[in-house]
Amino acid sequence: METGRHSCQQLSHLEKTETETERAEDVVSMADSTVTIEDIEGELFRIERIRDVLVRRESELRYMMDDIQLCKEITRLKQELQKLVSIPDKDKSKDDREREDELLQQINKLVETRDFLVEDVEFERLREKEEDKEMAAFVQSKFPKALATKGSSPAHKVASKSRPTSAPFITKTGLTLLKDCCGFTCSVM
Repeated sequence: METGRHSCQQLSHLEKTETETERAEDVVSMADSTVTIEDIEGELFRIERIRDVLVRRESELRYMMDDIQLCKEITRLKQELQKLVSIPDKDKSKDDREREDELLQQINKLVETRDFLVEDVEFERLREKEEDKEMAAFVQSKFPKALATKGSSPAHKVASKSRPTSAPFITKTGLTLLKDCCGFTCSVM
């Protein structure tokens, strides 16, 4: 019986040793890694740039969404106004004339809001351009060896990372898109 108890203890001890060995294999030590500090800094930098690109894209999409909503509302109000304007003056009621004035005021307010949006988009574009210049200078100072080996200029590299889209897409975003009201020439604007 004692031999059975002894073999159980040995088996238990063996299981514990195997479990500890498995745990030790799962642990990755930073000391075992061949990654340098420069590699880690470079990877962190790339991740931050990707985050910046995503934040910029989110901002662009929000501006586009606001512009689309404003254009839809302007179009709706203009259609309603067109119906009222098509009524001869002699047949218009006092309510029709008041509604015309009200619609004109609403359209004017929306156009002013849209103008502010266009100005804001332009301001953001200039701010992003300045950020790109600053980032290019930082990259040049921080990673001169990496840039020299790749043979690319830092300004080109940063600009391409900040706008990873194709040229046709860039021309239809931002200010250009906002200037095209509702897809047709807006007589109010």
